[in-house]
Amino acid sequence: MEYRRLGKTDMHVSSIGFGASPLGNVFDTTDEQDAIRAVHSAIDHGINFFDVAPFYGDTLAEQRLGKALLNKRNDILLATKCCRYANGVFDFSYQRVMTSIDESLERLQTDYVDLFQVHDIEFGDREQVLNEAIPAALALKKQGKARYVGFSGLPVRYLAQIAREVEVDTVLSWGHYTLLNDEINDELVPLSKQKGFGLLNAAPLMQRILSDAPIPAWQNSPQPVKDLQPKLLDLCREHGIALSDVAIRFALDHPAIATTIIGMNAQRQVDQNVRVLDFTIPDGLLERIDALVAPVKNWMWFEGKPENNVRKPNEINE
Repeated sequence: MEYRRLGKTDMHVSSIGFGASPLGNVFDTTDEQDAIRAVHSAIDHGINFFDVAPFYGDTLAEQRLGKALLNKRNDILLATKCCRYANGVFDFSYQRVMTSIDESLERLQTDYVDLFQVHDIEFGDREQVLNEAIPAALALKKQGKARYVGFSGLPVRYLAQIAREVEVDTVLSWGHYTLLNDEINDELVPLSKQKGFGLLNAAPLMQRILSDAPIPAWQNSPQPVKDLQPKLLDLCREHGIALSDVAIRFALDHPAIATTIIGMNAQRQVDQNVRVLDFTIPDGLLERIDALVAPVKNWMWFEGKPENNVRKPNEINE
C-alpha cells in the first residue's frame, strides 16, 4: 500500500480510501457481518482512511462502521461529515453542525474524528456555508472533536470558489477525476498546491458506470454517458482485464490526489480493489478509451442550488 500526506496535515493516508456508503445499503442490501469483515479486511490490506457520513443509509453506515472499528479505532484515520441527512434534509446552520458531530461520534463509538467535512456544500446557501457551517466545523476542531476540517461536493468549480475564501485542511471532490471526467485539474488541483489543502477524490467508478455491475436506477449521468459502459467493457475484455481495474488504476495515478475513495461492502470488493496496486494499464489502452469517451468527456449533471453550479470561475458573480 502506498501512503501519501494529506495536504499540510500530519495524516499519511492510504492511496485507496474505504468509502463506507455501501455499508448503509446505498447500492445493495449489505449483511452487517459481511460489512464488518470488509472493514477488517481493508485494515489488514493496509487501507487506513475510512470515509462515512450520516446521510449514508440514514446513519446506518456510521453505525456499522462504528461496530467494525471496535478495538481498531487507533489503527485508522476516520472521516465523517455533517449538514446532509436522510430524506433530502439539509441543514448548514452553526448549531446543527455542533450537534451533528456528537451524534456521529456516538454512532462511530469514538470521541473524535480525524476529519470532519461539510457535506455537499452546493445544496447550502453560500453565505450560510461560509459564515455558519465551516466556522462551526473549525470550532469543533479547536474543541478536539475533529482533528482536521474540510468540505465536499459535486460541482468542482464551486468547490474551488469556496476553497479560495476559507482556510480548511481538505477538499473532497467526487466524479471529476475518472476515465470520463478530468475537470478536477482545471482549478482545484492548482489551488490545492497553492493553498496546501489536501485533495481527496471519490467515485472513480462513477457509481458503477466504470465497472461490470448494473448501473443503479438513481444514477444521474446523461444517458449517452451511461451507454458507454458496454463499449468500455468490450474494449477492456479485448485485453483480458476488468474495466474497474483500469478505472481505479487511472485514478490512483494522479500525483496531486492523496487518496481515492472507493465504495466497498464485501471482502471480495476489498480484494479486487487492492489488487489494482500491482496492476499496470496496457500500452495504448488509455488512448483508445479517450477516443471512445471523447464525445461525452466531462458531461456531468448538476445538483444543489442553481447559483452554485458554475462552469466558469466568474459565473457566480454574473
